[in-house]
Amino acid sequence: MTQTQPVTHQSNKSNHEETREQTLIDRILQKLFRMELRDADHLHRYMRHKWRLNHKPRTLFSSFTSTVLFLTFCQSLGKSVEEITREDLEAFIEHEQDRGLNISTVRTRMASITAFLHFLMEQDVIPGAVLKRKIKLRLPDTLPRAMNPSDVPKLLSGIDTVRDRALILLLLRTGIRIGEALGLTLNDLDMRDRKVHFYQGEKNSMGRVVYISDDVLFALKRWCVRRDTTKAFLFYGKGDTQLSYSAARSRFALYLRKAGLDHKGYTVHCLRHTFASELLNAGMRLECLQQLLGHQDIEVTRRYARLTDRTREEEYFRAMAIIEQGGIDGTY
Repeated sequence: MTQTQPVTHQSNKSNHEETREQTLIDRILQKLFRMELRDADHLHRYMRHKWRLNHKPRTLFSSFTSTVLFLTFCQSLGKSVEEITREDLEAFIEHEQDRGLNISTVRTRMASITAFLHFLMEQDVIPGAVLKRKIKLRLPDTLPRAMNPSDVPKLLSGIDTVRDRALILLLLRTGIRIGEALGLTLNDLDMRDRKVHFYQGEKNSMGRVVYISDDVLFALKRWCVRRDTTKAFLFYGKGDTQLSYSAARSRFALYLRKAGLDHKGYTVHCLRHTFASELLNAGMRLECLQQLLGHQDIEVTRRYARLTDRTREEEYFRAMAIIEQGGIDGTY
């Protein structure tokens, strides 16, 4: 297989980044080459297309995995991708659900497969009628999990290293995702104006600015005094790499155990939910919170209002006090 060449719009990247991404796409295509897949040529062109669009590694791997599963399923039906129908898509969904997959996982896979099919439509490989009507999968409307307010000081009181305190406070007071925090460099921090700049969001590529509170500023300054200034990342691991997610998660789990909170099922991502819940309870408008969290759809942010609306809670108990005292007249 020929080596892929970096495309023009990536010319401003370092040689290290180009080599890493080139190796990534080669690894995916070599894996595909070893498969006995009837429609491998279509997937080969699609993956190169996504790589040229500079999709993130996680997106590339997710798209590859989902599409391979779908093409393998079609092959088991004796069909090539040119022959698939809407009924085949629905059969694949049922097949994945029968395997015990969570509905949210199935929906994520279908999003990758739909993008692949749209690519084939643009290439005139399959007719547009296959996706004429959108296939809708209803997800359970779950609420985000925030930490109990009384548990937050317990967690913070047990953090005994400067780096870990800076990291956990940063997550708690800015609501950024753990992947975003671990990818930060000193150039992303503006200590004077107390801002953190994200020029491209981790999940949806949407850039944003978040702000640094007093306790985070103090913790970051202490960490910056002690950290190795030759390291590129704010929170670094071995060599010149960023601190890994597994290492950060294990440190968070350690402090949960020290605080006696390990039985409550808190995860690192709960810090983001706690941030959102506390700001809403403090009176922040939903539109402001949406921008801080980097949500494209405000309905995603609105879930926190259902979880934490203190005004609604106060209204309920005020009304219930009147009812319990017999203050309601009239008939129904």
